[in-house]
Amino acid sequence: MANTYKGFSTLAPSRNFRLTDFDLIKQDIINHFNIRKGEKLMRPNFGTIIWNVLHEPFTEDLKSVIAQDVKAIASYDPRVSFDNIVITEYDQGIQIELQLRYVPTNQVNLMLMNFNNATNTLTAQ
Repeated sequence: MANTYKGFSTLAPSRNFRLTDFDLIKQDIINHFNIRKGEKLMRPNFGTIIWNVLHEPFTEDLKSVIAQDVKAIASYDPRVSFDNIVITEYDQGIQIELQLRYVPTNQVNLMLMNFNNATNTLTAQ
């Protein structure tokens, strides 16, 4: 029988702020991407480099560095594995499509994240 993961988020779609299983894990990943690498006290390797390179020219080298960073973050949580990562540039910044597999149930879900360089915000679906 699979574990049920329970947690809370003030951004949860329901009024009780509870998240479970895959929704909780996706929120944990979003939280990880909202922190700049080196910003978290006592955990200098936690977070992402994307916020530091958002205004750089989008070259193949930069795309490769971002892909390595995304893979490291996606591999950070043992409850999920990633099947595919697509990184593209769009008008306002960088878009990442991350195909996640929830390990306990083998459920697959596509996570879409937009890092906006004009407003320095992350939107995720």
